[in-house]
Amino acid sequence: MFRTMKVSLAALAAGSLMTSAVLAGDLVINFDDLNPGPKQGFDDAVAQFKAENPDINVIVNNNDREAHKTAIRNFLTADAPDVTSWYPGNRMAPFVDAGLFIPVDDVWADNGFNEDLAAIKATMSRDGKIWGVPYSYYQWGVYYRKDIFDLLKLEEPQTWDELLAACGTMKENGVTPFTIGTKFLWTAAGVFDYLNLRTNGYEVHNDLTAGKIKYTDPRIVKTFENWKVLIDECGWVDNHASMSWQDAIAPFANGDAAMYVMGNFSVDGYKNAGLTDDQIDFMPFPTIDPNVPLAEEAPADAFFIPTNAKNKEDAKKFLAFVARPDVQTKWNKTIGQLPINAKADISEDKFIQEGFALLNSATGIAQFYDRDAPAAMAKAGMEGFQEFMLDTSKMMAILERLDGVQDEVYK
Repeated sequence: MFRTMKVSLAALAAGSLMTSAVLAGDLVINFDDLNPGPKQGFDDAVAQFKAENPDINVIVNNNDREAHKTAIRNFLTADAPDVTSWYPGNRMAPFVDAGLFIPVDDVWADNGFNEDLAAIKATMSRDGKIWGVPYSYYQWGVYYRKDIFDLLKLEEPQTWDELLAACGTMKENGVTPFTIGTKFLWTAAGVFDYLNLRTNGYEVHNDLTAGKIKYTDPRIVKTFENWKVLIDECGWVDNHASMSWQDAIAPFANGDAAMYVMGNFSVDGYKNAGLTDDQIDFMPFPTIDPNVPLAEEAPADAFFIPTNAKNKEDAKKFLAFVARPDVQTKWNKTIGQLPINAKADISEDKFIQEGFALLNSATGIAQFYDRDAPAAMAKAGMEGFQEFMLDTSKMMAILERLDGVQDEVYK
């Protein structure tokens, strides 16, 4: 009888182990931001997910963004994680088209995301399917020194003419209108995008980055002509090509420059440089053509499931988790950005509040030039943008060169 009991106990133990093996699974997540705020937000979310799902063994690989961009195609094909961070819009398109991501329409349908994430659904969609789940986005626009504006008796410019007039007043008083650091080229792309969105609108932005219209198209030429006006009548700080976006905060903080076309992630930099909420404020990029509806720049961050993932079931659980309103509320409060889930709570931070109002009123949300354009086109385009800012006489030569790059990239 004792031997029979031992066999029974052994069988029970074996069955228990098999059940445990079925329940327990490794979930490998690749993330792409080592900066303190974003890393903390991600780490906190993973800790909460693990607490809610103790049967899932979460393995995290975190890398910086540039290294992640370089490595992603290799790891998607060679040793895919179960979940990876990446970008919506055209930046996800090559991986969707190559069959390296799976559609997650079921995650959206099962969790009510078609309604709660409606603002970003089009950007997450391709070929009639939805390919990932976003967790955050943030507005771009014009950050400005409110104390300098008050001193010069300037109001927020609403129109192109008002902006140019305000620039004139600044220059008369020894203040450079704009700061920027174009050492890392995407900052110039932000200026180009807003000029193009305000000159031509959202559809032209999308058509250009999709390779449907040329850089020498009269509409894009007009964008560059407006850019030349902004350079000539407003202007940027000297030596911007040798400065990072962080370096460009210094002339903004010391009062040498009054405005910065930038994303909301920069606010911490202003505060770390000694500026207070009373000294800085935010405004939309002014209207250029009143007949062009106002679209905005709001890059989103998202998670995707690779086709070669080994644990797709738990990967879908994680995607459903990161888009929950409570999770997005907490995560975005930590990183100082905007939740995408419409049921999430918005931080009381004034810049978050202004960004939320801005994006809710937008007629379209662009992801950003270097996310909406293929990588090779974005690199060449941003090099051209910086070159133009340094020498506007090269405009047509730059645009013709970009046409040539476009012919190769979009074959």
